[in-house]
Amino acid sequence: MFQERKDRRHANRAFDHGEGVTRFRMRQKMISIGDDYWIDDESGDHQYKVNGKALRARRTYHIEDRDGRRVATVQSRPLRIKDSMAIEDADGRRVAIVKKAVIGPLRDRWRIKQEDGEDLRVVGNILDHEYTIERDGYKVAEVSKKWFRVRDTYGLDVGPDADPATVLAAAVAIDAMAHPGD
Repeated sequence: MFQERKDRRHANRAFDHGEGVTRFRMRQKMISIGDDYWIDDESGDHQYKVNGKALRARRTYHIEDRDGRRVATVQSRPLRIKDSMAIEDADGRRVAIVKKAVIGPLRDRWRIKQEDGEDLRVVGNILDHEYTIERDGYKVAEVSKKWFRVRDTYGLDVGPDADPATVLAAAVAIDAMAHPGD
């Protein structure tokens, strides 16, 4: 148990130092039905486009690579007691569900339930875009404003063992549920 904790601490420290991490730049309060926007890499080059679909019964966001190929779709799940959004891959297969389970007035709990893999846990301050996505205590991704001076921008670091499209889609879903009117 001690060795496992030590390994986890070492891996998370390596993540914090950027070892094998891919960094993306996203806009705060970016989700608005019908809006399209780009997700850039740390050099400022467009990598993914989020295409918000207006005039639909469900909130829908298509994530496309820079060549216009769809890599993921994020869609709300109507008539659910708990707020949730499904993530589908390019072929339309569901790969994950992002769920918000309200615990109390001051604290929310978020989970990313993956179809093929272990569930991910979201820890931190969602509203201020300062949170991590973890698998068994290991960081998979981190969302933070700390790297950017621009007020409406935040970063998303994706670790080497995570699929960037799924993590970006989860961040889009979390932002859509946490900031529904933005």
